[in-house]
Amino acid sequence: MTTISTTDPRRDPLVYGTATGAVASGPSAVSWAAIFAGAAAAAALSLMLLLLGTGLGLSALSPWANEGASGKALGMGGILWVVLMQLAASGLGGYMAGRLRTKWVSLHTEEVAFRDTAHGFLTWAVATLFTAALLTSTVSSIISGGVQAGAQVAGGAATGGAAAAGADASKSGNGGPMGYAIDSLFRGGKGAKPSSPEQATAEVGRIFTNAAVSGKLPEEDARYAGQLVAQRTGLSQAEAEKRVNETFAQIQKKKQEAKEAADAARKASAAAALFLFLSLLMGAFVAAYSATIGGRHRDD
Repeated sequence: MTTISTTDPRRDPLVYGTATGAVASGPSAVSWAAIFAGAAAAAALSLMLLLLGTGLGLSALSPWANEGASGKALGMGGILWVVLMQLAASGLGGYMAGRLRTKWVSLHTEEVAFRDTAHGFLTWAVATLFTAALLTSTVSSIISGGVQAGAQVAGGAATGGAAAAGADASKSGNGGPMGYAIDSLFRGGKGAKPSSPEQATAEVGRIFTNAAVSGKLPEEDARYAGQLVAQRTGLSQAEAEKRVNETFAQIQKKKQEAKEAADAARKASAAAALFLFLSLLMGAFVAAYSATIGGRHRDD
């Protein structure tokens, strides 16, 4: 009768399993050393590509008119470069994590594939968190810029001379709707005592500020503001009213341009955030897939 040694590796339960059929994987299911190595490689490649892209972008700019790349071209180029950065760095990090991880023994092929996929995803996650920690200011500026632009579009703001005049009126304690209402109490006819230059300027500013809310200057306010302008300039009432209406139209135009610029900034921030999300999503997929390839090469 032949005695089988318990030290025979072919009968080792860690390799071939126990009598109940359970199979042990041997080493730990997670190779953190390989994950951190792949994440470091991915972060380093991201930094290198970021510097290269910044240099290429700055070299394409020009302070001279009709020279250099346009803003739209630079924006599209930046988006494509970010996607390229994410794919290249994630692919490198995932492959290194799969290639450097500890070899698992006596595991089903599907389990090995799952673990390699998990290693690639964890590598991408660690590299992304590390990179985000270094670029927090950039990401926060994108988000805060979009929020501020959205707030400006939603709330609106009077700009130009009306805003400046409203600020001066606020300093005197008579700004806002209350100051406008109080001014209307002391409006006189043609024989009224002329206002001082400072009072007339502040009062016209409050009239414009009140009208900027609704976007329309009432005829009564335009007539009274014309009287104040006529007192200061010597123009006729008709000429003064025409100047008042033209000035208010310019203020409204500047206000509309400011709102359009804020809306464009909001849309740009939203688009940038969406493209960053899509690039990160693609990076996670590429890292996981690359890890399975690296793991397969490691086992082979």
